[in-house]
Amino acid sequence: MPSTVEHGGQSAAIAYLDGLSSERIDTHISHVFLSGDRALKLKRHVKFPYLDFSTVEARRQSCEAEVRINRRTAPELYLGVRAVTREDSGDLALDGDGEVVDWVVEMARFDQLTLFDRQVQAGTLDDAVMRDLADVIAEFHEEAEVETIDGGARTLGMIIDNNAETFRGLPEGLFDVDEVDTFARDCRAEWEGVSPLLDARRERGRVRHCHGDLHLRNICQVDGRPILFDAIEFDDAFATIDVLYDLAFLLMDLEHRGHRDLASAVMNHYLDRCPDDDGLAALPLFMAVRAAIRAHVTAAMVASVASADSADDRALAEARDYLVAARELLRPVAPVVVAVGGLSGSGKTTLARGLAPLLGRAPGGRVLRADVERKRLMGVAPTVRLPDDAYGHEVTQRTFERLFEKAAEVLAAGQALVLDSVFAAPIHRAMAEQAARDAGVPFLGLWLEAPEAERIDRVEARRDDASDADARVIGLQAAYDPGDMDWAHIPAESDARAVMATARELLTPLSSAPKSAS
Repeated sequence: MPSTVEHGGQSAAIAYLDGLSSERIDTHISHVFLSGDRALKLKRHVKFPYLDFSTVEARRQSCEAEVRINRRTAPELYLGVRAVTREDSGDLALDGDGEVVDWVVEMARFDQLTLFDRQVQAGTLDDAVMRDLADVIAEFHEEAEVETIDGGARTLGMIIDNNAETFRGLPEGLFDVDEVDTFARDCRAEWEGVSPLLDARRERGRVRHCHGDLHLRNICQVDGRPILFDAIEFDDAFATIDVLYDLAFLLMDLEHRGHRDLASAVMNHYLDRCPDDDGLAALPLFMAVRAAIRAHVTAAMVASVASADSADDRALAEARDYLVAARELLRPVAPVVVAVGGLSGSGKTTLARGLAPLLGRAPGGRVLRADVERKRLMGVAPTVRLPDDAYGHEVTQRTFERLFEKAAEVLAAGQALVLDSVFAAPIHRAMAEQAARDAGVPFLGLWLEAPEAERIDRVEARRDDASDADARVIGLQAAYDPGDMDWAHIPAESDARAVMATARELLTPLSSAPKSAS
């Protein structure tokens, strides 16, 4: 069936699909028509510097690419490509025998309330869901096709230039010209600083064919499992990127919506799964570029509507807020080191995860947990239980060597650090303090104390946790002698909120202190 009908035909296709559907969702590049258990997605007749949907043939190719690419993460959603045809009677049909008017992607319809942007507004997302999401993203990234030629510094430079060009192409008055120009210069300066890192990461396989558009509106839940959909299909260059740049869109989206706690949960769990701590130095730029993309995409939608209602005013305000956020993400924030110690079951991990969003640059401090590093050292997943000999002196020594090697890497990248371990041995506490001194940053040591019975209850209630501690281990820890303890003591028998409040008070002078000389 030849694809010969252009822009006028799309108007007819839209009217036809409207008649089939009960609801329509419009974006700046698509119309999505919802009907029954199906959704039909039509590419809009548009042309931007970064995509061209201005012909029926281009839209056909894009529809086919969309199905192929998105079946990597959402095969249950992407059913195929269908033609909108004009029959001899003049009526339109799906997959008829007549001339092709346009093409649509057919998808299985899912509950819109499971979209993560809806859930974050409703307050139904929590750390557990975000860790599940991080697992899904990590598994996808590890299986994605590796690219060793493109996708490093050059590709990110092209995206930065494309952002600048797109901002310049928008109608006057949408953004402050000086603000846009300053952001473009700041991005270029940051890019020059991390370019060697980006190319080194490409060389070791961290550039892959990713999702490319991984924000909250492109994630849903099916049968309780996070599903990534609507990946970029119109240009592989925009999706053949550093895996952390892919993740950065989600982190930025959560940060912009005021949920740094959820962004921190995603980042830390993802980094526990993947070898990407070296990329933290580029994360501020990655997130800033993503915020800029949201700024000009939102503004383009406003410009395409060309009306003057209050919804347009809100969208324009949101677009401008994204640009403000992009500039803020490039602002340096001095790192700090917080070490959280205490016997098993005292609440260290809960406190460490709670403190991380409060520290350093978005989306907060990197939590390094000795239990996780021990499992990595032994070549098993964090939740796999280790035998007793994995807790001998030699393995423990190697675990702490690895922990502090990673700590130095995180601090060198400019990210704040939270260390989570028992820290019962004075030598290990000294290593934590030395890591901060070596980096020239402030340090705070916290020691949690809780009754043995309560700690036993806590460890026995754990599920899918990296710690192997149980009641027997807690009994053995009763013989520990931590020696002289100059870390701040926090009673941890009360609820987690009271422990967090005490820790935040102790953090106040630390967060306001100037960075020490290295």
